[in-house]
Amino acid sequence: MNNLKQIVRSIPGWPIEGVIFRDLTTLMKDPGAMSESCNILYERYRDKQINKVVGIDARGFVFGAVLAYKLGVGFVPVRKKGKLPAETIEESYHLEYGSGTLEIHKDAISAGEKVVIVDDLIATGGTAGATVNLVRKLGGAIIECAFLIELPDLKGREQIKDCAVYAMMEFEGD
Repeated sequence: MNNLKQIVRSIPGWPIEGVIFRDLTTLMKDPGAMSESCNILYERYRDKQINKVVGIDARGFVFGAVLAYKLGVGFVPVRKKGKLPAETIEESYHLEYGSGTLEIHKDAISAGEKVVIVDDLIATGGTAGATVNLVRKLGGAIIECAFLIELPDLKGREQIKDCAVYAMMEFEGD
């Protein structure tokens, strides 16, 4: 995993001054790194009897869909407001540089289904917390929230403190 961390590009001052953006596109374009990261997720969840993988808009779709495929289970997208065509429920959230609303289809998860939530990165925990709330409103049983990257200085785990959290890599400070 040390190699994976070295492949992630850091972009200071994006999207706003004072933020260092951790860019996973460098990992995704590298066939070996992409394969390794997806295999790590698969090995972690292959024996957990997961029913659905929930991916958070947008890079959570990439890793979540691959994980769902490898597990042989359904994939559920959680999208920004106004992007899903059928009946939805919604949850608002705040980030370190903005706010927004996420939606999930009302029929995406059945009560009692075991779910793993996947996103590329957890920073302040806003989108993760909103997604946890959406899954719970539908009756899903969250096994774990999985992230490729955690920025522990921003304390995102506090937004989902009643969930198990897995982070493949951490980037602290600058």
